[in-house]
Amino acid sequence: APELRAFLHEDGHKLLEVVRYRIAAADRPAFLAAMEEVRRVRLRGGAARWRLYEDVAHPERWVELWVVESWAEHLREASRLTEEDRAALARAAALHEGDGPPEAARYVNVL
Repeated sequence: APELRAFLHEDGHKLLEVVRYRIAAADRPAFLAAMEEVRRVRLRGGAARWRLYEDVAHPERWVELWVVESWAEHLREASRLTEEDRAALARAAALHEGDGPPEAARYVNVL
């Protein structure tokens, strides 16, 4: 959105990154193991914090959240990924059930 451009290029506006997964109950152990790898990838790539949440009412729904210090830091994340990192992310995404890939979103801290 045009009104967010200023926030993206100023210091002090953290970015929350979110990926939503739908995981079959039978795949839960494999998903948790894959997400341990994903956690290391995100933290090594610049995340200040990382969390994984399971929906209490719908245990097939999962949300991965991590925070980076700025939009610029977010842009640097991709350049830091190794082939091993990409493989770890792909293993987690492969467990997602749905018509497309896991849903990703980014939120900029405005207040």
